[in-house]
Amino acid sequence: MGPDQHAQLDRFSLFLPFPYRVAVILVAGFWGWGVNLQYLLKKNIDVPALIRYPARQSSSQRPHHTSTFHLATLLTIPLLLSLLIFWSATHGSAERVESLDFIPQSYLFIFFMIIILPFNRLSRSGRHRLFVTLRRISIGGLAETQDGKFGDILLADALTSYSKVLADLVVTFCMFFTSGVSSTSKPDRNCGTDWVVPLIIATPSIIRFRQCLIEYVRVRRASFKSENQGGQHLANALKYATALPVIYLASKLRNYNPLEMYGYSEMSLTRLLYWCTFINSAYSFYWDVTKDWDLTLLTSSRRDAHYPYGLRRHRHFSDRQYYLAILVDLVLRFTWLSRFIPGFVWLCDTEVGVWLLMFLEVARRWMWIFLRVETESVRNSRGPAPDDILLGEFNGKLDAD
Repeated sequence: MGPDQHAQLDRFSLFLPFPYRVAVILVAGFWGWGVNLQYLLKKNIDVPALIRYPARQSSSQRPHHTSTFHLATLLTIPLLLSLLIFWSATHGSAERVESLDFIPQSYLFIFFMIIILPFNRLSRSGRHRLFVTLRRISIGGLAETQDGKFGDILLADALTSYSKVLADLVVTFCMFFTSGVSSTSKPDRNCGTDWVVPLIIATPSIIRFRQCLIEYVRVRRASFKSENQGGQHLANALKYATALPVIYLASKLRNYNPLEMYGYSEMSLTRLLYWCTFINSAYSFYWDVTKDWDLTLLTSSRRDAHYPYGLRRHRHFSDRQYYLAILVDLVLRFTWLSRFIPGFVWLCDTEVGVWLLMFLEVARRWMWIFLRVETESVRNSRGPAPDDILLGEFNGKLDAD
């Protein structure tokens, strides 16, 4: 490694190298899911029942959230030990950080070993269910309602928020196994070929797109006499489709070559990217609030006297929590605008900023799960309100996303 490559490592990258940044977000996801389960249980919302996960057979068995926290702890301990070993070995030296990349990369191997190996005491049934669901949705598959369709949807939606994290995970291994390159150097997101990262980022959106089409076909085949014949599933599919131009244009601009773009200037592509990103962000925010959470803020029913402004009749959380969730979702859906705000450009231009944005997107999805699961519980127990725009077209005969 030459001195120029060492100079590319900023203080944040010396403290938390690229593989560790990926690992921290992955481990945080397990802690977040445990908090989801625990808090929703306190609100009398049975998440395992909603996703068709087997209930505990006796009171002596640990609650689902306790098992999740146990697994998260077992993933966290070797991460902390690995970090301590790495920090003591490198002492902030760029040369040592790059030459000792096998230490953080080894933790990623340990992470997957803990997840994959069939240890009975490490939430084996939960990990098995995760793999079965991943295998089914990996090609856009979708279980029937009684087999855990809602769980498939939750996991596939979560993957859309983890798409960049998963892409970076692949990049770390690509860099590690590339001769003359260190996985703790400045990330090379064109490692291998320049289409790998965009494809990985796009895959979760393609999965959800296909799931929406499957639901649309199921509704049409059901032949229920209803005003809604599955059009909302097509609208949902369109939402995921709007992410694909954003991914494609961002990739082309990162590796801009005027000969490949048939005369389109970099400026014109940038403007097109911003318009596509705005459409995707606005559409997604509308869908989060109106469809996924069944809130009325963006509908004509927002002033209904039976519930607080912009919310809905049946609620498990405090009114302040709903309003805060809407605000946070709006801000985080439009974090890409930070490049136009003086003082926040670093969020898009530095490694610490890029990592923080990925972490915030995962945190947004964590928050989204609370309201999405609560909404599903309300639909199952109360049925859809007649004046709400919902996806449960047939009052439980067909659940919808």
